[in-house]
Amino acid sequence: MAQNIVIDPVTRIEGHAKITIQLDEHGFVHDAHFHVTQVRGFEKFCEGRPFYEMPGLMARICGICPVSHLVASSKACDAIMAVSIPPVAENLRRLMNLAQILQSHALNAVHLSGPDLALGMDAPAAERNIFGLVEKHPGLAQDGISLRSVGQHIIETLGNKRVHPAWIVPGGVNSPLSAQQRDHILSLLPDALVKAQRLVDWFKSIMDSFSEEIRVFGNFPSLFMGLVDEEQNLEHYHGSLKVIDFQGKTLVPSLPVDRYGDYIAEAVEPWSYLKSPYFKAKGYPNGIYRVGPLARLNIVEGCGTRWADQELAVFKDMDQPVVSSSFHYHYARLIEMLFCIERMQQLLEEPDILDTHVRAYASANARRGIGVSEAPRGTLIHDYEVGPNGLIKSANLIIATGNNNLAMNQAVLQVAKRFVRGPDVTDGMLNRVEAVIRAYDPCLSCSTHALGKMPLEVTIVDSDGHPVRVCTNP
Repeated sequence: MAQNIVIDPVTRIEGHAKITIQLDEHGFVHDAHFHVTQVRGFEKFCEGRPFYEMPGLMARICGICPVSHLVASSKACDAIMAVSIPPVAENLRRLMNLAQILQSHALNAVHLSGPDLALGMDAPAAERNIFGLVEKHPGLAQDGISLRSVGQHIIETLGNKRVHPAWIVPGGVNSPLSAQQRDHILSLLPDALVKAQRLVDWFKSIMDSFSEEIRVFGNFPSLFMGLVDEEQNLEHYHGSLKVIDFQGKTLVPSLPVDRYGDYIAEAVEPWSYLKSPYFKAKGYPNGIYRVGPLARLNIVEGCGTRWADQELAVFKDMDQPVVSSSFHYHYARLIEMLFCIERMQQLLEEPDILDTHVRAYASANARRGIGVSEAPRGTLIHDYEVGPNGLIKSANLIIATGNNNLAMNQAVLQVAKRFVRGPDVTDGMLNRVEAVIRAYDPCLSCSTHALGKMPLEVTIVDSDGHPVRVCTNP
């Protein structure tokens, strides 16, 4: 008899989700889906609000990556104001966003995915968590926790709050950087770089133990998209969108962010509250693309910093013409951590970083504003329309995790087909299905713009669609 398996909740991710796996009468996986069960809402209740309130409102979408929403939202508001913000304000925004990417990547590397990688996919569930990691690998855990703390502390130093700082605003930032703040942040970076390098070395030392996971963890042809600068280098704040295919061919070399709608559309499926963006020219669902650290490193020519460029060369040598396995999101995140630390030092050493002209002022001078930034999990788009009084008429958000929705579903099916076999389904089998989702590091509160916590469920159903087993994490 066929079966349905439900994993509910999916654990060690941010947000509410479940996975359903459908087995045929022989116990083989027939189909699988990743369901996001939170309800969206932010876009609708922003209607009627003054545009200048949007950064503060949108930051509340998430407590892990609020700075990326502040950046994208403020850039959209800059466009509505039709102003060019002071150059130092751009760099200060970059600085805070890099600190956030550092802390978010450290969170995934140790707290969320670290237990799978350091303790093993088949480790007992009661031990496969951050507490088990601290017990078995205290040095590794301490490095990751410290790096997250450094990122959070830099955010707090700049914006007076670690979560939801009100420092990035339409027109620039609220206050300039002081010499004392600059010197304090600079003092944190050398030790942080050493710890990030240790995490990179650790990950490279364990990769051979995961050869089968590398082979099937979301390893499929897709497009890749992200921001690049004029030299095709890694960029998280400003630039143009670049899209390549799975053969490394550039499909869109330099897409102005205000034309994203010419290339990206969104589909809706009945089994998820998360929309599925796709590349228009390929159609739905063939227009599957990936964003985030893996995509960003695939599309760039370089990083522009010493240690990150050194690791980027190793990364690109792992596979040709692109690194396709989603397992290597983990490696890409660690490389970006190096980049964030090095790039923050570069920015802090800029001669004008203490300039006090940090904000431009204006009212609404345009009826539409689009802001794009690279969040930890990928490309983030905020698109606002306003009336003549500057009140929001409509808002559309394309969130990093949403961009990866089609890819995550493809990955769940691929991993389930390789590792799950009925009727006796083990915890290790199901953990691998969850682990491939963790590789993408989804932020489901962001993707559905909802408030809430994060449980996950896996359901196994028979070939007739009847639930046979439900696996729930408390």
